[in-house]
Amino acid sequence: MIVVDTNVLAYLLIEGVHTEAARAVLAKDAEWIAPPLWRSEFRNLLMLYLRRGAFSLADTLNLMAGAERRLEGGEISVDSSLVLSLALASGCTAYDSEFVALAQSVGVPLVTADRKVIAAFPTTAVSLENFVA
Repeated sequence: MIVVDTNVLAYLLIEGVHTEAARAVLAKDAEWIAPPLWRSEFRNLLMLYLRRGAFSLADTLNLMAGAERRLEGGEISVDSSLVLSLALASGCTAYDSEFVALAQSVGVPLVTADRKVIAAFPTTAVSLENFVA
């Protein structure tokens, strides 16, 4: 089991330069969890693609449905005091700190491409490449 941030999920579902790395993460550990915040972040990301005309509304809805299937049963709420404490101590956003808080609470790594998060939480957060190495 691993925590993945929203970008890792996006890399898996939206073909791009990081898709192979996300597939390698999935091959190594297919039990992905995330805080419920991932839904809002993913919807926001999809809206950027939709507004740029990269996806149709139907494509966007299909991607959202695929993301929901991938994380079905893997949404876990986190303690707000831990999130805020982590954000304050690290300088990271509360959004990013939700993923860190979940990883720390469950005792599993957070797989992310966010270098600031990796630098701030080197014992919790790991890059996609280092996770599969």
